[in-house]
Amino acid sequence: MAQYELLLPKMGESVAEATVIKWLKQPGDMISLDDTLLEIATDKVDSEVPSPVAGKLIKQLYKEDDVVQVGAVIALIETDAAESKSAATEEKPAVAAQAPIAEVAAVIPGTEQLNDAPVPTEVTAGSDRFYSPLVKSIAAQEQISVTELDQITGSGADGRLTKDDLLNYIQNGRKSTGAVLANRVQNQPAAEAPANNTPVAAPVAAAKSGSAQPVVSVSGADEIIEMDRMGKIIADHMVMSKQTSAHVTSFVEADVTNMVLWRERVKKNFEKRENEKITFTPIFIEAVSKAIKDFPMINVSVNGTKIIKKKDINIGMAAALPSGNLIVPVIKNADQLNLVGLTKSVNDLANRARGSKLKPDETQGGTFTLTNVGSFGNVMGTPIINQPQVAILAVGTIKKKPAVLETEYGDVIAIRHMMFLSLSYDHRVVNGALGGTFVRRVADYLENWDINREI
Repeated sequence: MAQYELLLPKMGESVAEATVIKWLKQPGDMISLDDTLLEIATDKVDSEVPSPVAGKLIKQLYKEDDVVQVGAVIALIETDAAESKSAATEEKPAVAAQAPIAEVAAVIPGTEQLNDAPVPTEVTAGSDRFYSPLVKSIAAQEQISVTELDQITGSGADGRLTKDDLLNYIQNGRKSTGAVLANRVQNQPAAEAPANNTPVAAPVAAAKSGSAQPVVSVSGADEIIEMDRMGKIIADHMVMSKQTSAHVTSFVEADVTNMVLWRERVKKNFEKRENEKITFTPIFIEAVSKAIKDFPMINVSVNGTKIIKKKDINIGMAAALPSGNLIVPVIKNADQLNLVGLTKSVNDLANRARGSKLKPDETQGGTFTLTNVGSFGNVMGTPIINQPQVAILAVGTIKKKPAVLETEYGDVIAIRHMMFLSLSYDHRVVNGALGGTFVRRVADYLENWDINREI
């Protein structure tokens, strides 16, 4: 018999660690090839870790809720000598065999907040020590300088500072709002905070943090429902985004009659030829991509006092999950895809999002987000910015309305297909002229749709 060391597989370029959610196999259990051993959670998605070998689980090296570095040994499996291989030779097959996503944790708003949140320069500069994006995000929220970070003892590999190290330091050594933030990030009930503290994370914690928040009374007939892990992340991201960006929303009503009639004309032949249904979403994404090229300063992020202008146009699209939550898969380099390519990408990502089969990298790297509130019958919305982006566009439902048309014979009233576009943008770096002109340009591309366009 031989022992096989199971490593935590790599889950994406920017994912350095994961939290053990639940062990599905216990020491002594027999394991078949590709059996799921445990569920893990990152800042982006939840995943299942399969076994690349058959044998018996003899030891779990981490407990539930432990944070594990990518590449660390997480379990020991006893195998037959003939089947046994070294951990090094099995590393790549283990990654390749990674199971589909179990649950998605990237949500609107703030899909990228914990990994890519804008942080002050002093948190990242002047130190040779490596800090993960999550650690830097928490440090930025708590206004912890790089000098102070360097003095915190790390328990990770090679003395690396982990999230838990920083949260423990905040709870035990700093008189700030850290206790609230720590409890929220660790998905535990928030502790009582001093009355003069400012709430940072979730509304639940905020209600306890000061007299400015209303006191919630509960009667015997009321039902108390604990937020699930995704719900807590949603709450944190919403509050964090509102605290980070100065939100402003501009609205435009667009006449999309030509676009609607064109889609109605081509959808049957398109589905027959491409085996794909064409929705309005790829059309919206094409218009947004064109408008971003016209106004590239909408495709930026903010890091302290620095504006980072993005070269790539990566459009995140909100997709509803069966649980009622939202996930934002990202179409990379959307401006380089034609309408057929956009349609296939949109359908593929949406289907796999609903089936919890997205890969971690497919929810990262977005530079602009589109959300379709019209799919819920809403005419317009005021979406919250998906940090660290600076703008998000909501498209409302398309409704037939009477509208005034200018003709060579004078004004006439006609029945037209109308919709509202609403753009929320970060007023720190996007002024009203840029935000208003950008959403107007998107509407122009939709209104001037070529009804004779071939696809």
